[in-house]
Amino acid sequence: MPRTFRDLLSTVQERLLDSARFAIQKRQLREIRNVILIGLGALSAAMGLHGFLMSSDFIDGGVTGISMLLAKATGRPLSLLLPVINFPFIAMGYRQIGLAFAIRSTCAIALLAAMLEVLHFPDVTKDPLLTAVFGGFFIGAGIGLAIRGGAVLDGTEIAALLISKKSHLFRVGDIILGINVVIFFIAIFVLGVEKALYSILTYISAAKTLDFIIYGIEQYTALTIVSEKSSAIRIRIMDELGRGVTIYKAKGGKSGADQEILYCVVTRLEIGKVKGIIFDFDPTAFVVTTSLSDVQGGVVKRSGLH
Repeated sequence: MPRTFRDLLSTVQERLLDSARFAIQKRQLREIRNVILIGLGALSAAMGLHGFLMSSDFIDGGVTGISMLLAKATGRPLSLLLPVINFPFIAMGYRQIGLAFAIRSTCAIALLAAMLEVLHFPDVTKDPLLTAVFGGFFIGAGIGLAIRGGAVLDGTEIAALLISKKSHLFRVGDIILGINVVIFFIAIFVLGVEKALYSILTYISAAKTLDFIIYGIEQYTALTIVSEKSSAIRIRIMDELGRGVTIYKAKGGKSGADQEILYCVVTRLEIGKVKGIIFDFDPTAFVVTTSLSDVQGGVVKRSGLH
C-alpha cells in the first residue's frame, strides 16, 4: 500500500474517531445537564409541597393533586402515593415516547418521593394567599425544570396527549382542563370550599410558572401586517429589530388590487416596538397578532433559559 494512501486512510480514521468522541462527549454533557435539571426540579417541587401546601391542606392539579387528595382521605404518605399513581402514566409514556423518557421520569418521581420522605422543609408561612401563590410557584418551577431535563414529575400531560391522539374532538389543553375541573370539584367535598378555591389559585400559579420555565420571557408572537407602506415597514423592522420578515403576495378581496402581506415573529417584549414602527408609517394598517407555542430556526434566536 503506498505511503501517501496509508497516511490519508490514517487521517480519515483519526477524524472519524474524533467525531465519534465528540458526539459521545456531547451526549454525556446533555445527560449531565438533564440530571441537574431533574434534580433541581424535584427539589423545587418538594419545597412547594412540603414547605407550603401540605401544612395548609392545599392541593395542585393533575396527578399530584389526585395523590394529595388520596393522602388526605386515606392517611397514606404522599411519598408513597405519588410514584404509585404516576406509574401507569409513565408506562404509557414509555410506549408512546420512548425508554429514555420513561427512565428519566421514573427517576425524577422517585427522587421527589425520596425528598418528601427524607428532607425537612420549614413551614414558610401561615398566610393562605402566600401559601397558594408561592406553593404553586415552586411546584410549577419544579415541573418545568424536569420537563427541560426530558422528564415529567406529573403524568397528567402524558394521559392528555394520548387521549387527544385517540380523539380529534379534544386538544391536550382541553383534556388537562377537564381533568383539573373534576379534581377541584372533588376537593370541595374533601377539603372544603375555601381550601379548594385556594388550591385553584395554586394551580394557576403553577401553570404560569411552568409556562415561563419552558418558554421563558421571550414567548413568541406572530404578526401579520397588511399595509400600503409594507416595503418601508419591512425594512425598518429588519434594520431596527434584526427580525426576519416574510412577504406574501396577495390580492384585495374587494378591490382585486395586488398587495403585499408581511409576516414576522417577535418576542412579546417587542410587540409594542413593532406596532410603533407600523403605525408610524401607516396608522390605518391592518395588524393581526397570534401567540405561538414554539419557534425554531430562521432569524429567531432564543436567549435566557433557551
